Amino acid sequence: MKKSTSEKYDRVSDNYDRMEELIEKLFFRKYRHLAVSLARGKVLEVGIGTGKNLPHYNSEINLVGIDFSTGMLSKANDRKEKLGMHNVELKKMDIENLAFDSNTFDTVISTFVFCTVPNPTKGLSELHRVLKPDGKAIFLEHMLSKNPLINLFLYFMNIFSTSFLGTSMVRKTQENIEKTGFSLIHVRYLFLDVIRLIIARKTDKSS
Repeated sequence: MKKSTSEKYDRVSDNYDRMEELIEKLFFRKYRHLAVSLARGKVLEVGIGTGKNLPHYNSEINLVGIDFSTGMLSKANDRKEKLGMHNVELKKMDIENLAFDSNTFDTVISTFVFCTVPNPTKGLSELHRVLKPDGKAIFLEHMLSKNPLINLFLYFMNIFSTSFLGTSMVRKTQENIEKTGFSLIHVRYLFLDVIRLIIARKTDKSS
């Protein structure tokens, strides 16, 4: 029987941080700090995973973190307790069906998540819904490049990443963000044009 993406993450949750330890130290940690430093007010982090972003938040932040993997959330809770971040609430939830009222959060943040969401445009539409009208969305994501040579490598990696964790290396995430009602404020290329920091605001899709 084919495993769901959440089941795949449950399976690797005990070893997930060790699997990414080197790339985390070399690149991702500084990228996470940059992204999280922009969060303000009531914050929703989607796909919080093992809680790698938690050390980068202000200790007084009002944060709700969700993930669809019980195993990953267990690791995030361990990290939360170790850091003494009792103002952080963790919930098991699917990004495609958020159990929050519309216009709830000042900031929504996603780091390396939309490569994995089965229906990314549905997930992005949910983020748009729960974000306040003047709220800010922060995306730290890897995606398809504009360079065909780089994309040859990404498509090769995609063969393995999709089967292992359901992770796509070839998503057009920036385009999807714009399609689902966000207005881009700033786009910064962090590693080539593959890893990007995207800051966006909620716009009225009916306008």
